[in-house]
Amino acid sequence: MGRPGYVTVPILTVLAAIGYVYYTTVFLAIPAWLGLTTAAGLANATAFTALAAACVATYAVAVSRDPGRVPASFVPDVEDAESPIHEIKRKGGDLRYCQKCSHYKPPRAHHCRVCKRCVLRMDHHCIWINNCVGHENYKIFLVFILYAVIACFYSMVLIIGGAMHLPKDEQPGSDSPRTSIIVCGVLLCPLALALMVLLGWHVYLILHNKTTIEYHEGVRAMWLAEKAGNLYHHPYNLGIYDNLVSVLGPNMLCWLCPISRNIGNGVRFRTSYDIPPATSPM
Repeated sequence: MGRPGYVTVPILTVLAAIGYVYYTTVFLAIPAWLGLTTAAGLANATAFTALAAACVATYAVAVSRDPGRVPASFVPDVEDAESPIHEIKRKGGDLRYCQKCSHYKPPRAHHCRVCKRCVLRMDHHCIWINNCVGHENYKIFLVFILYAVIACFYSMVLIIGGAMHLPKDEQPGSDSPRTSIIVCGVLLCPLALALMVLLGWHVYLILHNKTTIEYHEGVRAMWLAEKAGNLYHHPYNLGIYDNLVSVLGPNMLCWLCPISRNIGNGVRFRTSYDIPPATSPM
């Protein structure tokens, strides 16, 4: 496992997979089915090239962007009336303090053992980008997964069409278009399924304004609350629309664009306690 900021084997694997799928789709499948010189072939090649470029660009940003550092001057103000929630330790009830980083943890921040520092609104550490997914790069990571899912299904359609239009008398071999197209199609099936499941998982998290860490913590908190006869409510759940805005930005037209418009500084987050009771989320 490489240090954050370094190019690792998983990163090279992702780039190699993108390159292989792109080459097979554009230079083997499309020519076999539509032909690169036709209007339909050229249009599909251009569209898939743009989609592949978007995948590479968003992937590069997800790899290189800092997920969010805790300001060195951060100290929780327990007397601040605008901060109704202060996260505390499970044992002792003290304010969350990172012994390794020697500073207090803002709400939703966690220490990453790989990055060896605390990350704002940490979701998880991803080996495929050799970086944490946090406040500053979560949207870019999500958009990359979305583009990758679309690219996989688009490529599968073109590859199936190309395989069906290959010459019947072509001799199979390691360097034949038929072999490359079939191998690429076989690799795309589990890849598309895995990416689709990952995308669905993060869409679920966004709709509930949770991170992966908060989801697992919430399962335990819900169990403890039910055991005590209480009702657990995730404090950062603001309702579906506000949850989407908090991650994707205030402009709906830019929700799927490969840009990051973060709401807030990652140190303080709106909670359901900030919402009037008449409009609080169910």
